[in-house]
Amino acid sequence: MSTIEFVERKRWLFFGLPFTFTKYTIKEDMLTIDQGLFKIVENDCYMYKIQDVQLTTSLIERIFKLGTITCYTGDTTNPNLQLIHIKNSRAIKDFILKKSEEARIKRRTVNMLDIGSGTISDIDDVD
Repeated sequence: MSTIEFVERKRWLFFGLPFTFTKYTIKEDMLTIDQGLFKIVENDCYMYKIQDVQLTTSLIERIFKLGTITCYTGDTTNPNLQLIHIKNSRAIKDFILKKSEEARIKRRTVNMLDIGSGTISDIDDVD
């Protein structure tokens, strides 16, 4: 089985050059952000924890074919992970959204958001 993986670097907003020390690795089961030159901080998030994904592109980002992806997660340490000024942002956003949904289904993890259950406080109260 082959694994699909994206490796992208945070880029300067102007000219889209990758002269930063932030690297994003997106695999089928995990998203990893490595930051730093002298002190490297590595942050991982499993795909099943990603609840929603947002793509934003400013005018300047569109000129240089970049985008910023925000992943809203159930992770307590980083509830919002941002992949800032990356190329192929739409394809990466779609990949993350698809793989996170597949990972939740595989783990049988349900999104535990309050969808307006009203005043029911116990499952036994449901008729």
